[in-house]
Amino acid sequence: MDVNAYLKRINHTEPVKPDAKTLYELHLAHMHTIPFENLDIGLKRPIHIDEWAIWNKIVINHRGGFCYELNGLFAWLLKQIGFGVAYLNARVYSHRNGNLGINFDHLALQVQAPGESEHWLADVGFGDSFNEPLLFEINTEQVQGLRAYRLEQVNDGYVVWQRNFDGVWEHQYLFNLTPHKFPEEYESACLYHQTSPESGFTHSSIISRATPDGRVSLEDGRLILTINGQRTEQPISNKEEYDMLLKKYFGMEL
Repeated sequence: MDVNAYLKRINHTEPVKPDAKTLYELHLAHMHTIPFENLDIGLKRPIHIDEWAIWNKIVINHRGGFCYELNGLFAWLLKQIGFGVAYLNARVYSHRNGNLGINFDHLALQVQAPGESEHWLADVGFGDSFNEPLLFEINTEQVQGLRAYRLEQVNDGYVVWQRNFDGVWEHQYLFNLTPHKFPEEYESACLYHQTSPESGFTHSSIISRATPDGRVSLEDGRLILTINGQRTEQPISNKEEYDMLLKKYFGMEL
């Protein structure tokens, strides 16, 4: 990996080393620059999650990706810098019925600095979630801007909770700390999310990125802007307008 090219992609100019400060800075920079997106699925372009395929898509071609791509590439960067990284099996709670998704539904990361006892949950691939890594402390409220997060230990592992702008706590996903092999153990789930009618990714398109004061998204024919907790939506009238917004907010051309 060309670490300097990756750092340039996320607009990070500070020196890097395997410590908490670097991890927080890289995580936030990643969230502000590389979007969560599933546009290739709607375009019927296969998504491959070996490290070089992800590198070419995100760093060379200035695209985004979904969890396997974003966290897969971020893990590679962290390992190059000297962090210890474990690939975790996470299952997402459905917005429709609260049920959990399939095994390897989502890729999250456990990160540790060498010689340190504390570790973090890192995740730059869940979309609208924590912008900085979560320190692995159970039931400790970790405030980030207008939201807060906490980890709850349950029988099957740990649950990530988010307190939204209305003050309501919502569970996001369940994970455990068993390390897994990437990309091998995630390839079947990645294919499932590209092809199965049971996957939400095959029914709608989204591209979304965190901003210093909120979030910007293009989702199912709408421009969605969230600024300081206030959400506004406007319809997108045609493909030309969509392409213009895609370039304006994400620097992308398909």
